[in-house]
Amino acid sequence: MSKNLNFDRFAFISDLFPFIQKYVGSTFIIKYGGSVMQDEFLKYKVIEDIAFLYSLGIKIILVHGGGPFINQWLSKLNIQPRFDNGIRLTDRSTMEIVEMVLVGQVNKDLVNLLNQNTVPAIGLCGKDSNLIMASPLFNKSENLVGKIDSINNKILNLLLNNNYIPVIASVASGLDNQTYNVNADTVAGAIAQSLKAEKLILLTDTPGVMLDINDSSSLIKNLNFSDVQRLKQNLVISGGMIPKVDCCINALNGHVKSTHIIDGRIKNALLHELLTLDRIGSRIVL
Repeated sequence: MSKNLNFDRFAFISDLFPFIQKYVGSTFIIKYGGSVMQDEFLKYKVIEDIAFLYSLGIKIILVHGGGPFINQWLSKLNIQPRFDNGIRLTDRSTMEIVEMVLVGQVNKDLVNLLNQNTVPAIGLCGKDSNLIMASPLFNKSENLVGKIDSINNKILNLLLNNNYIPVIASVASGLDNQTYNVNADTVAGAIAQSLKAEKLILLTDTPGVMLDINDSSSLIKNLNFSDVQRLKQNLVISGGMIPKVDCCINALNGHVKSTHIIDGRIKNALLHELLTLDRIGSRIVL
C-alpha cells in the first residue's frame, strides 16, 4: 500500500511538472476583491494558493478591492453607499473612507497573511512612487472615481526582481493632487498590460462566463475575442460581467498572454485553474 501511495505522490508531481516548466519566472497578476474576501477560511486558502504558486518560482502581484468592507464602514458612519451602473459614486467623504479601508485595513491584512505564510509581501497603493496616476472618470468634480492615465512599473519590477509580492490597493493619485477611487479590475488589467504579464486572473463570485447565469454547468471554459463579441451581442455577457470581460480584452490587446475569470468561492480555485488541464473557470485569449 505504501508503494501505491508513493506512486500517487510522484504522479501528482509528474502532472505538475509541465506547468512548473512553463510558468517558472513568469508574472501573474491576480485580482482579489468583492464578496469573495469576506469568508475568512476561503481568504486563507487564497493566500495559501498564492504562497504555493510563489514557491514554484512565479512572480505574483496581488491587486485588491474591498467593497463590502467599505460599505460596512460607511454604514457605521451613517453614509449611504451609492452606485451608478455598478460604479461606486465617490464624494470626498466617501473617498476618505475608501482610502482608510483599502490602504489601512484590507491591504495590511493581506500583507500580514502572506508574511505569515513565509512569503515576503509589500503593501502599496497607487500613491506610492506614483505607481498609478489617475484623472476623473466623470465630468462632475465631486465624483472621485478615477480612470488610469499611467502605471509606473519601476517599483513593481524592483520588488519582483527581489522576490517580493507587491500587494496593491486600488487607490490612485492625480496631477491635481487629488485621491481617486479606481476599479480594482481596471487596476489589475492596467498593471498586467504594463508588465506584459503571462496571466491576468480575476477572482470573482461567479463561476465565469456562462451561457445561462442560473446554470453553472453552462460555463464556457475557452473564449476568444470573436466569442466575446458574439456573446455580448446576444446579451449572454451582460451586467457586471461586461467590465470584467472588457478588462480581460484590454489586457490581451496589451500583450498579456491569457486571462482568466474564476470563482474565488471554490477552495484552491487558483491551483485548479492554473495547474490542471481541466480548469474551473473561463479562459479568454485573443
